[in-house]
Amino acid sequence: QLHLVESGGGLVQPGGSLRLSCLASGHTFADYVLAWFRQVPGKEREFVSAIHYFGGKLTNEDLMKGRFTISRDNDKNIVFLDMNSLKSEDTAVYYCAANDKNEMTLMASAYNYWGQGTQVTVSS
Repeated sequence: QLHLVESGGGLVQPGGSLRLSCLASGHTFADYVLAWFRQVPGKEREFVSAIHYFGGKLTNEDLMKGRFTISRDNDKNIVFLDMNSLKSEDTAVYYCAANDKNEMTLMASAYNYWGQGTQVTVSS
């Protein structure tokens, strides 16, 4: 059983930056594709980006527009989401997710492990 814990969310002004972290424990980190999703109330969970153990990435370019970068530290079992030039529409709960099928996919249903989420609020 893989356990995921997100951190790094908070209140930031428009144009600001945040780094989200997701610490994984409980199983071999190398066996999982890690991803970030986000969700606002009343809407479906939205794919942000995914990263394979060997560094391959899948991104939602319409969303990220070069502002967000996913990375992972395999030695420390952490996946990061660096967010820059934040906008009010980036306000959401951000979730870390993992799948053990080695699938690089934007489909939330393919991810079988989820963190509890961390709130990101972009507001002046």
